[in-house]
Amino acid sequence: MGVTFGPQVCGTLAESCLREWLVADGLGGYAMGTVAGLRTRRYHGLLVLAGATPGQRSMGLAALDPVLVIGEQRVRLASDEWSDGAVDPAGHTLLASFDLSDGVPRWRWAVGGVVLEREIACAAGRPAVAIVHRLLAADRDVRLELTPLCTWRDAHGERFAGGDPAVEAVAGGFEFERRYRVLGPGWQPGGAWWFGARYREEAARGLGEREDLWAAGAFVAQPGVGEAVEVIAAADGEVRGPGSAVAIVAAARARARELVTGARALPAEAALVLAADQFVVSTSNGITVCAGYPWFGEWSRDAMTSYEGLFLATGRSGEGRELLLRAAASISEGMLANTTDSGVPEYNTADATLWFVHAAGRHVACSGDSDLAAAVIGAIDDALEHHLRGTRFGIAVDPVDGLLTQGADGFALTWMDARVGGVPVTPRAGKAVEINALWINALRTASWLAETAGHGGRRGRGRWGALADQAAGSFAARFARRDGRGLLDVVDGPSGDDGAVRPNQLLAVSLPYAPLSERSIVDACRDELLTPLGLRSLAASEPAYHGRHRGAVAERDEAYHQGTVWPWLIGPYVEGALRTGADCSGALDGLLAHVGEWGLCSVSETADGDAPHLASGCPFQAWSVAELLRCVRMVRDGVGRAV
Repeated sequence: MGVTFGPQVCGTLAESCLREWLVADGLGGYAMGTVAGLRTRRYHGLLVLAGATPGQRSMGLAALDPVLVIGEQRVRLASDEWSDGAVDPAGHTLLASFDLSDGVPRWRWAVGGVVLEREIACAAGRPAVAIVHRLLAADRDVRLELTPLCTWRDAHGERFAGGDPAVEAVAGGFEFERRYRVLGPGWQPGGAWWFGARYREEAARGLGEREDLWAAGAFVAQPGVGEAVEVIAAADGEVRGPGSAVAIVAAARARARELVTGARALPAEAALVLAADQFVVSTSNGITVCAGYPWFGEWSRDAMTSYEGLFLATGRSGEGRELLLRAAASISEGMLANTTDSGVPEYNTADATLWFVHAAGRHVACSGDSDLAAAVIGAIDDALEHHLRGTRFGIAVDPVDGLLTQGADGFALTWMDARVGGVPVTPRAGKAVEINALWINALRTASWLAETAGHGGRRGRGRWGALADQAAGSFAARFARRDGRGLLDVVDGPSGDDGAVRPNQLLAVSLPYAPLSERSIVDACRDELLTPLGLRSLAASEPAYHGRHRGAVAERDEAYHQGTVWPWLIGPYVEGALRTGADCSGALDGLLAHVGEWGLCSVSETADGDAPHLASGCPFQAWSVAELLRCVRMVRDGVGRAV
């Protein structure tokens, strides 16, 4: 149900600073860092609070640096890196172990006969984090000093010294700039800028790599063996609500057990069930999905693609139902907003609405919730009508063949949406293969939902079914490749047809109402795209292939969908293989092992196309987790064999 590392990994910075942990508060906020304790990203911190949307986050308490005072000896247990490249202190060398189980990360330092433990947990549904230190063994008296390193800034930025921040004393601690409070024992006010904290991962990404932090003072305690030193950091006004730090940690473990039990998870699935929970977020507008940590917020495509894994595979269909109803009510001109991370809805996606119809269909099919079908069928009918007539960005059905086309200058409307300098890397304008597989699936799903809801006639099997038949016939004729290597990626584009070998074609054989059933499609993807961590977004044999997803922003965006591996694609691959009788033995092995490699007990957003397929992008990604969990469940439930 978790991962454990000993001193060899913990004490080797090259190993321990690459392995990241995350605990989420269920509101879009989180605490996050590395096994080493070294903050390698500007996003690493103990109290990161969500704003109006989950994607609008602010960094508060960056760290709580511990010092053990043993007699005359001061032992610094933190690991900090500075602008000159020095790592000082280097407390990771004293780590005896790191453990992440039941959703709670735990460190143990050993200094001679003294053993100190740290545990961190967020208060579920509250903007608060608990940091508990416990003295497990001591052959002499010890004192513990904890220095809060503070800031208040946008999570995507940095802050530098420029006058002292407003720090006010409160009972048991302090309040920082009227944004959050930190409470603990033996508070001793101080105040000084620590200059030049460095973030090596941001340097590698070509982004701001340093900032200054305010050391506010110190909490000081002299614990006995077995005693806990408790610190809570929380948004202003929330400190009293969560309870004691020890109680928050205990509640986090109890909640983890409840989630695993509620999902009826086998031991091998437990970590993925807990990982899925981190992406389910409650906002003032209702349930939503955080697409990935630490920098993504709400993205409707990701939420709907992830729906079955996050909600149905985990026994949380009630929360999922709320998400679907909220989505149905938000459709505008037949479209779901792509994202609200900028603060306003952006309707620049051709597939999010189609994924919503898929999610609604899977919800009703898996739960038998015919009331949900009745509640959303009107919105679905309206969305399909808008697609027939035409809506934003050239999204419209071609009346000649019934296929869905899309495209507008300067926009990339499919999931392959990277842009460099405002220019799409993979515009894919025209009739994209996965968009049309989703369109046919949506038409047939709408027909079935209408019947389930008791709606017949024009909006039942007759109309949508006839349109689906037309589109399916055209699909088979238009997307077939002459060389037998699967399907074309885009047809009828501005420059004609695009035969690049991409994984998008897998949706043509993996969706519930997939238009095709040819095993050759899966075979082509296996031969040219499959890796241990998912599927490449472009075959290595293609001239535009990029094998490494590294470097500055533009360099990474150029590679994002041009060969970079995407773990979420393992879902369509495995399901397509099981549906067509293709052999997918071992296809999940690498991803299941990856759960303990990078974003701990989770799955990364992307990886290099070239071996050894080093992880990249967000270390904690919703659809990566959701699709791996869905695949594991498919295998467990006897749909087929993939491990």
